[in-house]
Amino acid sequence: MSVLIVDTKCANLASVGFAFDRLGITSMISDDPAQIMAADRVLIPGVGSAPYAMSKIKEAGLLDTLKSLQQPVLGICLGMQLLFETLDEGGQLVDGLGLVPGRVTALETGHLPSPHMGWNRLSNLMDDPLTADLTEGDHAYFVHSYAAPISDMTLATTTYQNPFTAMLRHGNVRGCQFHPERSAETGAAILKAFAVL
Repeated sequence: MSVLIVDTKCANLASVGFAFDRLGITSMISDDPAQIMAADRVLIPGVGSAPYAMSKIKEAGLLDTLKSLQQPVLGICLGMQLLFETLDEGGQLVDGLGLVPGRVTALETGHLPSPHMGWNRLSNLMDDPLTADLTEGDHAYFVHSYAAPISDMTLATTTYQNPFTAMLRHGNVRGCQFHPERSAETGAAILKAFAVL
């Protein structure tokens, strides 16, 4: 079992790689289209802003490669948001990878601070290999200001003023709005499950 971590130029790649190392799972980091296309599983990480991330993906010549992936794909944090057709970031509409239908928008935090940062509960777990070893109420570590709405693709929700999609699945593509590599046993269970899809 092995996972290719896409070098998006906007993520803490080492921490994701170390998370797989701790689980005894082989991973490699690459921005080579041929290696990405040949990989058994592809993880798309990301932190920061969507416009910057998409510009880096385009500069690296990865846009068409990532749009055409047929193997299991997991996007984490900003990487999950990039899976969508459109991201509305600060009033700027950004085209995502289009692997998942819909739009990512700003969290409506009300009186709560933004970004949503820290541990929060996973709720309304749906049946999927990535949720098989999770329990209702398990905690995951979040750092984000934007989120996807709840839909028929949602595998788990989290509430921060309002509920949003914490995990999703659309065909071969899955996403975690949180950081599984920083989410202790919860994250380890998800990464292990992804590595054997």
